[in-house]
Amino acid sequence: MSSEKKPKSPRLPPRWFIRTAWCVHRGLYRVFRGRIGLWRPDDEADKWGTLRLTTTGRRTGRQRSVIVGYFEDGPNLVTLAMNGWGAAEPAWWLNLLADPDATLELVDGTRLVRARAATGDERERLWSRWREVTEHLDTFAARRPSETAVVVLEPRPADTADGGSGGGSEGRPEGRSEGRSEGGLDGGSGGGSAPGPAA
Repeated sequence: MSSEKKPKSPRLPPRWFIRTAWCVHRGLYRVFRGRIGLWRPDDEADKWGTLRLTTTGRRTGRQRSVIVGYFEDGPNLVTLAMNGWGAAEPAWWLNLLADPDATLELVDGTRLVRARAATGDERERLWSRWREVTEHLDTFAARRPSETAVVVLEPRPADTADGGSGGGSEGRPEGRSEGRSEGGLDGGSGGGSAPGPAA
């Protein structure tokens, strides 16, 4: 009789733990005024980085900020709309679908960007890259009822950068992200142990 055991399916932390990790990470960022909470991706070590994304609330028009994981793809930055692998779409992604212009705060400064969902061969290529830096990516993604969007953050065209709606977030109200779920970091040293790079 075989004594071999089937490998256990990877488990996610409880939802309350994931949301607490998000709050702690955002709190550290605010208390230390951005000196803690953001870091660059490390391609050699296959580690993603973190950035602060500010969108325009689709219902209130107020600025909403979250911290998400990312990696670089040429001039673009790439994140995942995965909401801690919860079923609902992250509120920041719903905001970007309504108004794709946003502001990013990175370790080395601020960028104005425009967001879009990758499709076709581009999505497959970028998803494969996420697979390299995120353990059990496909297993966790399969638990969501819909496909997880691969979000490309492109430099905003110069002729709209000054008048876009995704202005900087310093000194502006943030509050809770719009929608059923808050954005935040889902994994890594800044946001607890939930496996995954972004909300």
